Amino acid sequence: MDKTGTEKEDRAMITVENLIKDFPGDVRAVDDISFRVEKGEIFGFLGPNGAGKTTTIRAIVTLLKPTSGKILVDGFDVTKNPQAIRERVGYAAQFIGVDDDLTAHENLILQARLHNISTREAKKKANELLEIMDLQDVAKRRAGTFSGGMRRRLDLAQALVHEPHLLFLDEPTTGLDPQNRRALWGHLRKLNESGLTIFLTTQYMEEANTLCERLAIIDQGRIQIEGSPAELKATLGGEAITVTLPETAQQDVFERTRSILDGMSGAAETKSYNHSVAVFLEHGSSRLAEVVRALDSADVPVARLELAQPTLDDVFLRHTGERLRVEETKRPSMRRPHGRSKQR
Repeated sequence: MDKTGTEKEDRAMITVENLIKDFPGDVRAVDDISFRVEKGEIFGFLGPNGAGKTTTIRAIVTLLKPTSGKILVDGFDVTKNPQAIRERVGYAAQFIGVDDDLTAHENLILQARLHNISTREAKKKANELLEIMDLQDVAKRRAGTFSGGMRRRLDLAQALVHEPHLLFLDEPTTGLDPQNRRALWGHLRKLNESGLTIFLTTQYMEEANTLCERLAIIDQGRIQIEGSPAELKATLGGEAITVTLPETAQQDVFERTRSILDGMSGAAETKSYNHSVAVFLEHGSSRLAEVVRALDSADVPVARLELAQPTLDDVFLRHTGERLRVEETKRPSMRRPHGRSKQR
């Protein structure tokens, strides 16, 4: 360790070792997780609400004190040198933190001044970021008149005014329509191509698959699996065959269906959800007739039979036992909340 508190043996952008975060009432939001994020990559946490995504980010950016474990950001320990970390990171939370009564330009100048940037430099930086985020034409408009996508881009610009080494985005596209979501993805790719390391949390399979070079699936406070999207899908060992049964099917029919699929050569573990049973089968596309014959011989009533290449949704199902349900209960907030969010 040098005089600044930097630990030189590990030069990853983020290193998390055995992180645990407990809350009052015997609530363990993060349960002994370890991972690392390399400089210059886009790394993602994929998981449902309450999985521990936001709690992990808040611990890394020094907003929450870990119960135990070790976190390094750009070589600095969060507990030993939190100020150095705050200078290096940008954070766009789930709730959009722009001031509705200020213009886009004024919001960015205010944020820059809060980072002790001179007024002259703040104005220059604001103009640059407005152009990067395609907001230059509305620079003099009050933020309260902006659409959800424009507000999210302005919020992202605020997180970049101090030129951070690392950008945290907590479910950045929740509440956005598909067009605005994809537009924001384009901005994030450009930022990453400029050298910025990005850590994002998401509930969207497509977002994780499109943006993330590596990701971790997190559920109930634990990391279930980690790797690139391609690596995660390859672990399933074949194509996905899903047998959907009639809504009137009894439990013995489900058990019989699972037994048949489990017994096929090259079959991975089967999973049941709703009225369906899914299995990953080697060379599945050439074995559909074999599957149909086996089900027919056992008098299994099939409502629908589907074949598909593995997806991240399938990976999530394999490692958590359920599909990921995206919760879209709220559009992006119009103002920064005055209290703590209960969502962890």
